[in-house]
This record gives sequence, C-alpha cells and structure tokens, in this order.
Amino acid sequence: MKKLLRVFLFTMVLVLLTVSCSKKKTKVAPKPVKPEPVKEKIVKVDKPQLTEEQIFQQKSLDQINSEGHLKRVNFDFDKYNVKEDMKPIIQRNADWLMKHKSVEISLQGHCDERGTVEYNVALGEKRADNVKTYLVSLGVSSNRINVVSFGKSKPLVRGNSEEANYQNRRVEFVITKK
Repeated sequence: MKKLLRVFLFTMVLVLLTVSCSKKKTKVAPKPVKPEPVKEKIVKVDKPQLTEEQIFQQKSLDQINSEGHLKRVNFDFDKYNVKEDMKPIIQRNADWLMKHKSVEISLQGHCDERGTVEYNVALGEKRADNVKTYLVSLGVSSNRINVVSFGKSKPLVRGNSEEANYQNRRVEFVITKK
C-alpha cells in the first residue's frame, strides 16, 4: 500500500507540475490595424464636344451680332447700286448665311445727312433691296431676309465730312433669328 501511495503521490505531483508549468494562454488584444488611406478614384467623364452649331445656338442674338460675322457694305453718294468693291463682302456674308441656314437677317439701309427724310428713307430701302437681290443671286433664300430703311435717322458717325458721309451710306446686316 505504501507503494501504491507513492505511485499515487508521484502521479499527483506530475499532474500538478504539468498543470502549473503549462503556459497560460492570455488573450492579447489584436494590434490595431491602420486602415489604408482610401484613394478616391477620379473618374474623368469626357464631356461631349459641342459642335460649332451647338455653340452658335447657345449664344444670344446680341452676342452673335457683336462678333461681326456679317459685315456692312457702303455706297456712293446718291447711289443704290452695289459697288464692285463691296461684292466680295456680300459674298462672304452669303457664305456665312449658307453655312447657318436657320439664320434670318434684317438688311438695314442708311444714308448720310444730306437730302430730305422721305428721299433718304426711299434711298435706304433701295440700297437694302439691292443687297437682298445680290444675296438671293448667291443662293440665300429671300424669305430669310427682311428689308428696312432708317434713312438718315441713325448715323454711324456724326459729322458731315466725306469720310463720315461715306460711313453713313451703308446697309447693315443684323441677325434677327438664329
């Protein structure tokens, strides 16, 4: 029995040693993980390129007129026939109008300060009518063109010098509809 007691005690000591010597597992808090910075993806959305016509349609009539696409033509004193040196200007205006088929214009006839109001209104109208006829001969539809005469009531330049008079004898191209 002594032997049995020794075996029992020996076994107990071993068990106690094993249990007490075994490493205790301790719970360790996990290391905080630094989140990787979020990289924002910049997605470039290509805006569709606007056509020249779309850009044109976004502009106001005042903007378009101020850009000077259509040039004025001048006349000799007391004349309403289109001068040879003015035909290339009208040709360029016609080319522009043919490119912008929706545009409607007003041809505004003007005169210098000499002559009566009635005479100058009639002369300004004849000037605008002749420019219209020439534009139509170049292919611009007549229903896109309105004619009006201001006679001498809206001078471009004040004064009665030959230069001022020449600048006032004119037909202005004004875009009225795009």
